[in-house]
Amino acid sequence: MSLADDTEERHPTLALDDTVHQRVRLGILAIAREAESVEFAFLKQELGLTDGNLSRHLKVLEDSGLVAVHKGYAGRRPRTWVVLTPAGAQALDRELRALRALVHRLESAGPPPT
Repeated sequence: MSLADDTEERHPTLALDDTVHQRVRLGILAIAREAESVEFAFLKQELGLTDGNLSRHLKVLEDSGLVAVHKGYAGRRPRTWVVLTPAGAQALDRELRALRALVHRLESAGPPPT
């Protein structure tokens, strides 16, 4: 198959969302999808991040409407919880569909030329 043969079908990578696709943000969305809410400290530990790095990525996701961040207390200790929004769930679903389409396309093409 040449590249010219596939001009009518968009390449699956064009459907990837730069906000979602970034490794840390994709991790945050994936973990948040697995739970009703996820604590900041858990995300930090699971993804191997510093407080500042995680905060920066959460701000991007929150500003994009993909997560909601709630602050409160567990006993006397301040806590921050992250919740996947409906828009975040939809964005994650679109990202997964695009990744599946890319994998399918590559697997269908067979082994790379040698």
